[in-house]
Amino acid sequence: MSELRIAPAPGMPEGLVIPADELVERYSHASGPGGQGVNTADSRVRLSFDVAASAVLDEVQRERLLRRLRSRLVGSVVTVVAAEFRSQRQNRVAARERLAALLREGIAPPPPPRRATRPTRGSIERRLTTKRRRGDTKRHRARPED
Repeated sequence: MSELRIAPAPGMPEGLVIPADELVERYSHASGPGGQGVNTADSRVRLSFDVAASAVLDEVQRERLLRRLRSRLVGSVVTVVAAEFRSQRQNRVAARERLAALLREGIAPPPPPRRATRPTRGSIERRLTTKRRRGDTKRHRARPED
């Protein structure tokens, strides 16, 4: 097994390299069709990464990941599973890509807060004009009073 390289992204300008000894890969039988090797090939891949015990994350990154991924964590370990391919090699690549995307998204800084804005005078006038027209249309549909 080799290290996991994550390209530079917001929150990690130099990128991230997770050493192989911090990743845990487990293999098992995948469900679904598999031909002759269906009962013998362990093509399903489970890739786990312990966020709290990682030496490559700084405190800010660790805190963001623990907060944002809390629904996916078991203790402090995040796990991804790949079983869509019949080949173990392809499933290993897919699991690594999923873990990298999950970490990239979790480490990204929060978006800037929304700035409150007011509608322009023109947009207010257009909205009121449209409301008036609609009201006039409905008033003209009413039965004439005696």
